[in-house]
Amino acid sequence: QNTLLKNLLDACGASLGFYTVGYAFAFGGSLADYGKTTFIGKDNFFLMGVENNSFWLFQFAFCATSATIIAGTLAERCQMTAYLAYSIMLAAFVYPVVVHSIWSPQGFLSAHNPNPLWGSGMVDFAGGSVVHLTGGMTALIATTILGPRAGRFYDLRGEVLEEPREFTGHSLALQCLGTFILWFGWYGFNAGSIISLTLDDNYLVVSHIAINTTLSAAAGCVMSLFLSTIVGVHFTGEVTFNLQYAMNGCLSGLVAITAGCSVVESWASIVIGLVSGALYLACSKLLVQWKIDDAVDAIPVHMLNGIWGSLSVGLFATPDLMNRVYETSAHVGWFYSWGRGSADATLLACQVVGILFVIGWVVCMMTPFFWLMHYCGFLRADSLEEI
Repeated sequence: QNTLLKNLLDACGASLGFYTVGYAFAFGGSLADYGKTTFIGKDNFFLMGVENNSFWLFQFAFCATSATIIAGTLAERCQMTAYLAYSIMLAAFVYPVVVHSIWSPQGFLSAHNPNPLWGSGMVDFAGGSVVHLTGGMTALIATTILGPRAGRFYDLRGEVLEEPREFTGHSLALQCLGTFILWFGWYGFNAGSIISLTLDDNYLVVSHIAINTTLSAAAGCVMSLFLSTIVGVHFTGEVTFNLQYAMNGCLSGLVAITAGCSVVESWASIVIGLVSGALYLACSKLLVQWKIDDAVDAIPVHMLNGIWGSLSVGLFATPDLMNRVYETSAHVGWFYSWGRGSADATLLACQVVGILFVIGWVVCMMTPFFWLMHYCGFLRADSLEEI
């Protein structure tokens, strides 16, 4: 009940924050000041002057998703007040600035800017960096300041445990159901980001996005499952197939394809998914070694694969699909640039700049926020309640 309520508060806090000022900071004045590059929006507070309210609802879903990523990481040890506070902070200010920079026509990183960065801008079609890297980076900051769950890495006397204690989930059946629901919902996020089906040949792009989303998820699942099995055989000599690794590998593939689902070929989506499954497994093991407690492995799934997905666009974006979706193929994936007889890595460089901007912005904003909440005693739940 506690965890369910906290997830509900995530959605409630995000909706209020995004309605009051978040949407205005993200997209406010995009049409009125078209052609100008700004750091933050300044119009449409409380949706005043917004004609297409459906666009707000669609964007709110992305905003709430970014906030919900953190909830899983901080499970079982965070105060209720903290959940509502960080949800509002993220939805009202931190996330909207990222959105404005990458998705708004006024953003300095936006590929839709009339004068994009280095003539290219950052390509993040459905939120690989905007949503997942923002949420995953916030989760990493929050859990580092909050500390691990009681008994996870240390005993009651503060001594390091020889083997970290595993906290089994409530129900694998519900976890598997949740994975399928997320997978199904991802078609809405990725394919829905085309916004209009009737414009030009967008229906063809939507079908291509759906295929890429499916293939990357499948590849991530298979890679994570079998790689974990191989590692298990190496260390224990026993062949075991871990359902949790498979489910998180599937989600990793979905996150990784989010940024480039519309501009990469289907074979590339499989490669992206395979790499995402391996990255997830490696990062999950590293977090345990570093004694960073991520209750649901949200950091390797969302943060690391948000980064990988954004980088993969700079490698695999094809000229034809870039032309169809972004109406330019001046700068494409690095591998295709080599095929053109050049080593143009402009798009890849823009992707790197975008990733660094998101990480830097989130660190600068959320680190003092969580540290202040922790200092004031509003972050960590009482030890007796936690146990």
